[in-house]
Amino acid sequence: MARSLADFVREALAAVEEISPEGAAQILEKPDRAGWDFVDVREPDEFAAGHIPGARNFPRGFLEVRADLEHTKRDPWLEDRGRKMILYCGGGHRSALAGKTLQEMGFRRILSLAGGWTGWVEHDLPVER
Repeated sequence: MARSLADFVREALAAVEEISPEGAAQILEKPDRAGWDFVDVREPDEFAAGHIPGARNFPRGFLEVRADLEHTKRDPWLEDRGRKMILYCGGGHRSALAGKTLQEMGFRRILSLAGGWTGWVEHDLPVER
């Protein structure tokens, strides 16, 4: 039987802890974000239209390449498997899927923003353009 996107997202959310927009905003306000980094897994045009202040953009379609320790197009910033990251996307699905994959690649501290960018904006939280 074929699996749906909802099946994959449900499986990812069982493995990846979510954080509320309010909880993420509290981390954003802490000095040095309490060691957490915000990673936007949306496409570059979505990121350019607005993002969480200080977030890095690693589109989900290329994230595994950037995080792979052996790939020629890897990003040194993603070498630290202990890096604490809050991932977000448009609505919370892509970030959960990306978080599960990163965990499978050895990352240990991954959170997915519940509701994604949509939830962030609906809570009228800080935006950088």
